[in-house]
Amino acid sequence: MKKIAIIGGGAWGTALAIALTRASRAHQLTLWAHSADVVEALSARRMNDIYLPGFELSTEVEITGSLEKALAGAGIVLGVMPSAHARKLYRAMLPFIEPSSNFVSATKGLEPDTHARISEVIAQEMEMDSSSRIAVLSGPSFAREVAAGDPTAVVLASADAKLASEVQEEFSGPRFRLYTNEDVIGTEIAGAVKNVIAIAAGICTGLELGTNAVAALVTRGLAEMTRLAVALGGHRETLSGLAGVGDLILTATGELSRNRTVGIELGKGRELNEILGSTRRVAEGVGSAAATLELARRAGVEMPITEQVQAVLTAGRVTRDAIRELMERRLKQE
Repeated sequence: MKKIAIIGGGAWGTALAIALTRASRAHQLTLWAHSADVVEALSARRMNDIYLPGFELSTEVEITGSLEKALAGAGIVLGVMPSAHARKLYRAMLPFIEPSSNFVSATKGLEPDTHARISEVIAQEMEMDSSSRIAVLSGPSFAREVAAGDPTAVVLASADAKLASEVQEEFSGPRFRLYTNEDVIGTEIAGAVKNVIAIAAGICTGLELGTNAVAALVTRGLAEMTRLAVALGGHRETLSGLAGVGDLILTATGELSRNRTVGIELGKGRELNEILGSTRRVAEGVGSAAATLELARRAGVEMPITEQVQAVLTAGRVTRDAIRELMERRLKQE
């Protein structure tokens, strides 16, 4: 029986712990959380009242606030932390990692300071010569629906096809289906940039611009995502699959989307600090917008929607003006 250490006690980490208890293969599961109140709630009531209320966690999942305890004997380390904290956490894990451990990153974002993809952060902090021990989990997957057992299909990307196949077998269950590919770059870029586009879609909704506007923005947002991913070495077909258009549709239109919610509130005129201060949940698109633009600049890729989102987030751009500028750009072929 393989031990899986889930590092991150937010909604997504908790949902994945629940999903893995239903997987076709039995596992030894440990869930690590940084916050003492989350550890206490999960240990005492078997429920994450703070991030994912209403879903009971099986007693077979061990709860801990100790990285050493969580990682001891772990064959798979499943990282589910916010991108801004990823490097610090992986660095803290290094002394306790088993030499044979493989890594699965379920973080959908870019490191704000370095603009690195999280698989790159893992390889750097684990001092790896290659990424053969790293896989990336992404795709359309709201935590509450996964926890509820609603049918969900996601993507597992790894440069090592054998690792991807092994993790696919370990994680899959009757209502949690994994598809594999070898395109780590495309999968990670899609997972990060779709959050930025979802903020823009939420702004349209908050401004009550109608569903035509949202559909157009999501479609053009997909074009931006694809341009950047391909320029960085990703595969175009990845962006037309679950990790790309699938996750974008979900995040840009779904009621449970944190990034869309931030956009809606911005469209209604609320200040960003007020929006973020009212919740402990992380909207990855807020931190990934600047990193996305820097990657686009380096690659010579035009990303007008992302530019306007970043202007709203950091330069106080009026949301209606941002949308107007997108509509009044130079006319061109699709």
